Amino acid sequence: MSPNLPACPQCGLENTYPDGSNYLCPDCAFEWPQQAAEASEDSEAGDGSIRDANGTLLADGDAVLLIKDLKVKGSSTVIKKGTKIKSIRLVHGNGDHDVDCKTEQGSFMLKSVFLKKA
Repeated sequence: MSPNLPACPQCGLENTYPDGSNYLCPDCAFEWPQQAAEASEDSEAGDGSIRDANGTLLADGDAVLLIKDLKVKGSSTVIKKGTKIKSIRLVHGNGDHDVDCKTEQGSFMLKSVFLKKA
């Protein structure tokens, strides 16, 4: 596909294509608005804001939901899709993992592209 199209926030694959005012992923059938993708690109440009997979601005203390099962690196633990995480803390300038949170499985650093605001 075109190199300027964003990767799918659901599965991370780069097979996305525009469809009207949305982007579609043929691999996982996830659909999201183009404005959200543009907003996240603007966020990466350096304005310091952190946005979820849908482009919604996140803040400290927000509750979020996972949009994808996440395997925990170095262990057999999996954080399931749909898990609600309360009271997140945003971390700026610490690599690409920009959300610090606590779940029943422990404390984790997550990427905001795998979260949606609850």
